[in-house]
Amino acid sequence: MISMRGNKLGPQSLSGWTMFLFGFLALVLGIIGLVSPNTLMSLINFAIIDPSSRVTGDYTLVFLTASSMASLNMGAYYVLASLVNFRPFFWWTVPFRILTFIVFFLAVNREIAPVGFLGVALWELIGALLTGAALVWERRSKSAGS
Repeated sequence: MISMRGNKLGPQSLSGWTMFLFGFLALVLGIIGLVSPNTLMSLINFAIIDPSSRVTGDYTLVFLTASSMASLNMGAYYVLASLVNFRPFFWWTVPFRILTFIVFFLAVNREIAPVGFLGVALWELIGALLTGAALVWERRSKSAGS
């Protein structure tokens, strides 16, 4: 662990590691989406369309850029929160990641998004459940040890 003013800097718990891993992956996927949009689209099984085939008013790449930038930023927040062990942030993310799962799942269910987008929804749900379970386990372990 790196030390900063006598405090440990780095994930200090299982929940911190779940946050770090999720954040790191979000950050990396955000960078991939910004640098190579087709690579990101192929990862989630989206059709790759030649830019010359896009019609006027097709803002797919604009939205992919915005989503990738949001992913990069969110990933940075998660990594930084895990490095300083900002546990309230860990708790805050769980219900919002479940909400994200619901919205993404419904997008696929309503045929707004392709079935490949379920992977993104499941990634959010699994991450939320793992972080939530780790937080509950840590709270119970701390209570039992007191």
